[in-house]
Amino acid sequence: MLNLSRSSYYYQGTGDLHKQKEEADLRDKIEEIVVEHPRYGYRRVTAQLKREGIIVNHKRVLRIMQEESLICKIKKKWITTTDSKHKYPVYPNLLKDAKVTGVNQAWVSDITYIRILTAFVYLAVILDAFSRKVIGWAISLRIDTELTRAALRMAIETRRPPEGCIHHSDRGVQYAAHEYVDDLKAAGLRISMARKGNPYDNAQVESFIKTLKSEEVYLWDYKTFGDVKKRIPYFIEEVYNEKRLHSALGYCPPNEYEELVAKSINSNRQTLLTSEVLCV
Repeated sequence: MLNLSRSSYYYQGTGDLHKQKEEADLRDKIEEIVVEHPRYGYRRVTAQLKREGIIVNHKRVLRIMQEESLICKIKKKWITTTDSKHKYPVYPNLLKDAKVTGVNQAWVSDITYIRILTAFVYLAVILDAFSRKVIGWAISLRIDTELTRAALRMAIETRRPPEGCIHHSDRGVQYAAHEYVDDLKAAGLRISMARKGNPYDNAQVESFIKTLKSEEVYLWDYKTFGDVKKRIPYFIEEVYNEKRLHSALGYCPPNEYEELVAKSINSNRQTLLTSEVLCV
């Protein structure tokens, strides 16, 4: 069909041609979004359309995605990466009752695996619990303390956390080892660990890993360690942090959400300073 878009080739018979073209344009746009973000559901697609100035009911988007077979059903795969049978001390869950109201108040961390042809590759990540932004990550063929320490070093170097920021993890040996705990204490981070065998204690980072697997890992045929080292950083920095809409953030990407919060804080501070000057 000469590689034309649907909106350039539509039925020219009876009926409302304007509505037909509008519908075709919308279908083209939805397909464009799903091509860039293959695992987006209809609500996230609706939010992206809104960001681009296209106001449309989510039920209409769902109908179109169903008609075009753009709804993806994801099979869940689970494998444990936590070894909590170790000699090291464990710490209480500080995050359970914490009210996180800004960046660098609490970080959440975890490890996941990525299969290649002959082995597994391991990814350690640290997210800011407020903005869901990935602030530290490391990739290795070994699931050891050096993997988690590398992700922690990145987070500390890029964020410079204030004294008292919570660092939350599972009870795995990679997080409980003396070297890792010493790094946390040296950075002034408060140590928090999830209850044994309870993934809901670390739900935010579990959600990220689910997104990573469904929107990146399961869509690519990784063959080598180099393939993983090339694709995963791109997904984290260019897609997840920069572009992907997060429902918990009002359908904003993490980078944009942090920028909006910073602008709001600065605006409120400026307003307060102005009012103080006027009072004087």
